[in-house]
Amino acid sequence: MRAYRYDHVHLRSPDPEATARFFETLFGAEVTRSPYAPGTLYHGQMRISLRLGGQTVLIAPPHPDDPTAPAPVFPYYGLEHIGLTVDNVDDAVAELRTKGADIAFGPVTRSAGLRLAFVRGPQGIMVELVQES
Repeated sequence: MRAYRYDHVHLRSPDPEATARFFETLFGAEVTRSPYAPGTLYHGQMRISLRLGGQTVLIAPPHPDDPTAPAPVFPYYGLEHIGLTVDNVDDAVAELRTKGADIAFGPVTRSAGLRLAFVRGPQGIMVELVQES
């Protein structure tokens, strides 16, 4: 069987810059910005990619030719959220609140040794904070 490796998660946003700032401000993501090249689908717009928890997240602008459906209401089927591990969920939530984060749920203890919370971002993006002990 062919080997598969993680490459990226792709988010679409009507305001990619605001989405990038959300991840940059709240979670310390490293943001890279560069213009899309001539001849590409998004020519002239900013290409934004993040390094978040060692992984790549790409943020795309609205599609130039096709209408984009609104974000679904949480919870829903499909890619539902991005999960990040932290050493202390309660401390992370307290810090994120000082930065203006919308804490959608938690912190709660889901099961023995598992504490979590959810942060709501632009266009309904959900980020789960996970603390395992």
